[in-house]
Amino acid sequence: MYVQSLEVHDFRNYTHARLSLGPQIWVFAGRNGQGKTNLIEAIRYLSVFGSHRVSSLAPLLRAGTAQAVIRGAIVHAGRQLQIDVQLNEGAANQIRLNRSARKVGEVAGQFATVLFAPEDLALVKGGPEVRRRALDELSVGVRARFAETLSDYERVLRQRNALLKSARANRLGADSLSTLDVWDDQLAALGAQILLARRDLVQRLAEPLNRLYDLIADSDARATATLVTNVVAEADGDIEMVTQSLRAQLIAARTDDLDRGVTSVGPHRDDLLLEINGLPAREYASHGESWSLALAFRLAGAEALRAVSPAGDPVLILDDVFAELDSARRQRLIELAADYEQVLITAAVLEDVPHFGDRPTRVVHVDHGVLTGDGVVTQSQGGVDGRDQR
Repeated sequence: MYVQSLEVHDFRNYTHARLSLGPQIWVFAGRNGQGKTNLIEAIRYLSVFGSHRVSSLAPLLRAGTAQAVIRGAIVHAGRQLQIDVQLNEGAANQIRLNRSARKVGEVAGQFATVLFAPEDLALVKGGPEVRRRALDELSVGVRARFAETLSDYERVLRQRNALLKSARANRLGADSLSTLDVWDDQLAALGAQILLARRDLVQRLAEPLNRLYDLIADSDARATATLVTNVVAEADGDIEMVTQSLRAQLIAARTDDLDRGVTSVGPHRDDLLLEINGLPAREYASHGESWSLALAFRLAGAEALRAVSPAGDPVLILDDVFAELDSARRQRLIELAADYEQVLITAAVLEDVPHFGDRPTRVVHVDHGVLTGDGVVTQSQGGVDGRDQR
């Protein structure tokens, strides 16, 4: 799988730019603040329909505009897919697959990417929501329909929480809320699917995470990942057993949920416990260990996708990685990444990127939003508009 072309209009600091890419190693090189990360952010958006840098839409729109467009041609299992995203201020975003309007859940999983960026230190040191998001993005790559399941779960959870808050405000007891039975049934059915999908993914990650951490960190330490959930102690049974167990827990928690006005039980409370030699990495890992563990997690995810995807390799994206690694770790990372069909790299210093053996490296130079070098098809006005243009 690889990106054949990328086109952006009014995205970040780009008025219009188009790149012709292919199944090679691509380096987007330029000093910090020039806009190189914006390009791989646009590519990643076509995969997960979200930014790894910001949670709101406004920073993605070029200053003074109310709309942006990202368009990518993806070669997928020998056939070409075109994915278009129109980002609209004050209105719903629009997504097209091969020029046909689609919902996010219908397109998610069509284009697989694995991104490692400086923000990924939050995988180790950040809150549970960061790790849940990482698991869910990978789960969509493993099971495309997972995106719809997750969206449905979040919708039902919002409705259940709204009912709980309304009941608390009106001092209603659990016995008077027959509607809760409907939401509990739906939440239990959807939550069981999410829990089992996450458990399956964590099991897939176990061996490569430990192996890759040892390679990157050059140690014999043991790195492990464990799904921590308040849903059921053991979720090894079938979907019916997990659904029934979750529903029973939702019913048991109703009184407490009414007091708090929120749903206290379910996979929206899950966390991923990352440990090194049995110690929680969030509390005990050094900066170097955290960096190596986060990178190992991302590469383990790439291996998991590669093992199950009918389209082959995900696109591997490495954003400002090499500046944080010593020469030995850089070389080990190159050895791990070199056989992916397409690798996209950003670097402030081109010399920081080692050679990928016999594979040629193509370079796009980025200077104040102006692109030169390999693959540049169209470049109109670019520039720095005061936003984060890393």
